[in-house]
Amino acid sequence: MSSSNTDKVFAGSVPKIYDEYLVPLIFEPYAVDLSQRLVVRPLGRVLEIAAGTGVVTRALAYALPANVSIVATDLNQAMLDQAAAIGTKRAVEWRQADAMQLPFEDNAYDAIVCQFGVMFFPDKIAGYREAYRVLKPEGRFVFNVWDRIERNEFCCLVNDVVSSAFPNDPPQLMVRTPYGYNDPRLIVSELEAAGFTVEAVEAVELQSEAPSAQELAIGFCQGSPLRSEIEARDPARLIEVTEAAADALLDRFGPGPISGAMRAYVITAIKHA
Repeated sequence: MSSSNTDKVFAGSVPKIYDEYLVPLIFEPYAVDLSQRLVVRPLGRVLEIAAGTGVVTRALAYALPANVSIVATDLNQAMLDQAAAIGTKRAVEWRQADAMQLPFEDNAYDAIVCQFGVMFFPDKIAGYREAYRVLKPEGRFVFNVWDRIERNEFCCLVNDVVSSAFPNDPPQLMVRTPYGYNDPRLIVSELEAAGFTVEAVEAVELQSEAPSAQELAIGFCQGSPLRSEIEARDPARLIEVTEAAADALLDRFGPGPISGAMRAYVITAIKHA
């Protein structure tokens, strides 16, 4: 991912807020799902791209045998710093890297994992080709993407609140990017264009559990790309919009703990020799 705007999204206080408020609510359940899909395979080397603050990395380090090496990469060094500060059950290698230009040799890894990252690739097919290049023959590329935002209750409601706060210039980033790459036919066709054979596309529905409406609103408004959308329009309104989102969540779901539906696609692609 090569975008200065994307770099800014995960700078400053965002990585800590993201990890504290959002990771347990929407990312950790899918991280467990992804890691379990690799346990059944004989592996020697695993690469994670777009690792963020390491929720999948921690799941992999827990689930995979100790003799399986794990390299976790992300474009944003601040996110990796947060991941390294949290740590893992066993040693992993943290490395800053652009998924569009991976600094690894050809045929280096038995599996590549990416959680909710491919949506940010500026050129999907080019990113897939990089994954294909560094995979060993018969290696697996396992990743997930969000279904459309309407199938993800919490984010949909918060995004609606943020949009209503700026009626003359409603933010479109969440719909366009994190929740905008959700057509299985398109994903399959782009993977095939990069050389992959798609083994499976599975819709996975899970529940997001939040301690309170307030914590959920902080996570989305201050620890996700929505923050850059708000601050680009009026940075002085960040707290106001966060509180409006919390009120809307409270009205819809109650004081907490609260639960909302999530839906994503998990894709498994193979590099045939």
